[in-house]
Amino acid sequence: MQFFNKDDVLNAFHYRASTRSYDGTKKISDEDFRYILELGRLSPSSVGSEPWQFLVLQNADIRQKIKPYCWGIPTMETASHLVVILAKKNARYDSPYFAEIMSRRGLESEAKAKALAIYQKFQEQDIAILDSERSLFDWASKQTYIALANMMTGAAMIGVDSCPIEGFDYQKVNEILAKSGLFDPSEWAVSVMVTFGYRDKEIRKKARKDFEEVVKFVE
Repeated sequence: MQFFNKDDVLNAFHYRASTRSYDGTKKISDEDFRYILELGRLSPSSVGSEPWQFLVLQNADIRQKIKPYCWGIPTMETASHLVVILAKKNARYDSPYFAEIMSRRGLESEAKAKALAIYQKFQEQDIAILDSERSLFDWASKQTYIALANMMTGAAMIGVDSCPIEGFDYQKVNEILAKSGLFDPSEWAVSVMVTFGYRDKEIRKKARKDFEEVVKFVE
């Protein structure tokens, strides 16, 4: 296994910045974009739930339909790729979704029952997310942000820019995408979006708190 040089990784983190102006003439190759999506697919998630789907939204008409509800973001037109990340709405321990996860892991009936009992306690008591559909969806959405971060960082490491997008009307965007047949709104909803492409101008150096402000060592 060949590991990355620490300076190279840190340089990628310093380089990565929210890009709000892309060069519309430059497109990410299929090979490079598949690599970026693979970073999302391979990302960790709570109890291995993987409660996400990645919609690579290249359809110009649909982009234009959602654009008015995304604070008029011009990058909808100039970004090489737009990814809408969906989160599972009902990833309960006793749902068919979790049953599928158990099957994918190859667990037999006894091991499956033991694992589901653990997940039941986790969801009911430890993290207490079964009180409402919203709390369950928010838990799933938190997992999608792990994939989001990995995709953006991995993109920066090969010189591809990105910008996460939360500034949009969630109700309208969900409605438009669901009516376009892109997902079942009873099972999925939009968690976050992200654009990818190549910046067309320099981006001002980002400000971050000092190390000592955000790190506390407890000996």
